[in-house]
Amino acid sequence: MTTKSKTKTDSLPPEIVKLGFEEAMGELEKLVRQLEDGKAKLEDSIVAYERGALLKQHCEAKLRDAEARIEQITLGDGGASTTPFNV
Repeated sequence: MTTKSKTKTDSLPPEIVKLGFEEAMGELEKLVRQLEDGKAKLEDSIVAYERGALLKQHCEAKLRDAEARIEQITLGDGGASTTPFNV
């Protein structure tokens, strides 16, 4: 039996985890615009900020996952090969 190490996304609500990157980023941008507008009640602003923080965390995790999958093409000895992307 293998145990999965706990990641930052393990603590995210399921409705955020199911979002794709573009969906989460779109919702995050909408929340930022609402907060910048400054017309929301304080409690609503706090709730929006908390959700925005979770969406940001989710987007960052999605970007890390994508970055880990990117492969870099390297040329060597007359052929091409792939190597994992290094930051």
